Amino acid sequence: MNRNWLYVFIGGIIEIVWVSGLKHASSTWEWVLTAIAIVISFALIIAASKRLPVGTVYAVFTGIGTAGTVLTEMLLFGEPFRLAKVLLIGLLLCGVIGLKLVTDQQESKEPHVKGGAA
Repeated sequence: MNRNWLYVFIGGIIEIVWVSGLKHASSTWEWVLTAIAIVISFALIIAASKRLPVGTVYAVFTGIGTAGTVLTEMLLFGEPFRLAKVLLIGLLLCGVIGLKLVTDQQESKEPHVKGGAA
């Protein structure tokens, strides 16, 4: 995994934190931490989008955030388990993984230009 995909992955994980913070924050300190998580998450996604296709980056980022948020809500915050939700999250993750694999294949086929403009 290259550095830019690592940014997307970490940004998606942090998205889980701030989305949960939007729902569960109750003090000023928790709201400040939620705002910091939003800034860090989007900074990572912006950095990754400079080198990767923005559509794929956004789909992977939101897929990680969506699946992670639903699972976090079920595991940590007592949201009821629903098999249909879990199966649909699995389908979502299959699509996200597929997008990443297709993007990686496209990048490996494209000639790399050295010393050119970024």
